[in-house]
Order: sequence, then C-alpha cells, then structure tokens
Amino acid sequence: MKNVNLNSWKTLGSEDKYETPWIKVTQYEVLNPAGKPGIYGVVSFKNLAIGILPLDKNHNTWLVGQWRYPLKQYSWEIPEGGGALNIDPINSAKRELKEETGLLAKNFKELCRMHTSNSVSDEYAILYLATELEETEAEPEETEDLVIKKVPFSEAFRMVMDGEITDSLSMVAILKAKLLMDRGGI
Repeated sequence: MKNVNLNSWKTLGSEDKYETPWIKVTQYEVLNPAGKPGIYGVVSFKNLAIGILPLDKNHNTWLVGQWRYPLKQYSWEIPEGGGALNIDPINSAKRELKEETGLLAKNFKELCRMHTSNSVSDEYAILYLATELEETEAEPEETEDLVIKKVPFSEAFRMVMDGEITDSLSMVAILKAKLLMDRGGI
C-alpha cells in the first residue's frame, strides 16, 4: 500500500505573483509526481471562510442573494464571509450573521470544517448552525448589495438539490443540516 503521507511533489522555487488584502497568488516551480517539471499556482487566503446556517424554531432559514463578480451571475447563499485568523471564528460568525441578515443567535453549533477548493487554494472554512434567533437590522458592507429572504429549510434544501444554490459553503451546510435533521440531531 502506498504511503498516503508521502509528498510526491518537489518544490524547486516560488514567486509571489499577486497580492491583495484578501489573497496572495504564488507560482511554484515543481517536479510533479512523475518527476517532470512544471508550474503550480496556489491562491492563499488571508482569512478563514465562515458560513452560518440560521435556523429558527419553525425550521425557517435565511438566504442572502447577491451578484458574484467572478461568476458573472446571481447567487443565493447562506450568510458567509471572512474571519480574521487572529479572532475566534465564532466571533466572526456572529459578526457575519448580524451584518448580512440582522440576525442575532444565542446558540452556535459547528457543523463542519472544510477546504473549499483544495486543487488551487488553501482556503479553509468553518460552518455553523445558528439557533435561538432574534431579528434586528442588517448592516451590510459597502461592497455588498444583498437581498435577504426567509424561506422554509425544506425550500433551501430543494434549491440545493435543483442546482439553484451552487455555492460550496451553502451546499455543504444545508446538506449536513439535512442529514443531522433526518438523524434527529437537530
């Protein structure tokens, strides 16, 4: 059996190609697993990805709609955003939930941790379920032109299954919550 902990890539050098306050793109000169030379581009994120699935006692949830520039299309998602690496992720989750939906939650339960696209990125996400909700006023950032809608959780699940929700954080949070609900864990 192959040693799964063995790195068969060899790094010969690297050069940072582009950087913003949110990401850094690095080009690596490599020898691939076959020993052939090549390049590998990696997008490194400077924040955690944080996603929050709010769920009220009647099993309603809130979705956030916005135009996603890289996709050049509109996207329905759970509330999500970035969390500074030096801040407790739960505090970032509370901030994002309030900012995007106006919701405050008494309880947060971690649903999972995930890598969002590990073939080109090191982005790491933590997803939460937020319950015991209180509605207040949303406070979106200036870069966010959001539409907020409250829907039955079953509708959000249908949107994932029908391909209307394609955002990875949203899909994973909704599908994981559905599995937990079916097992009586929520």
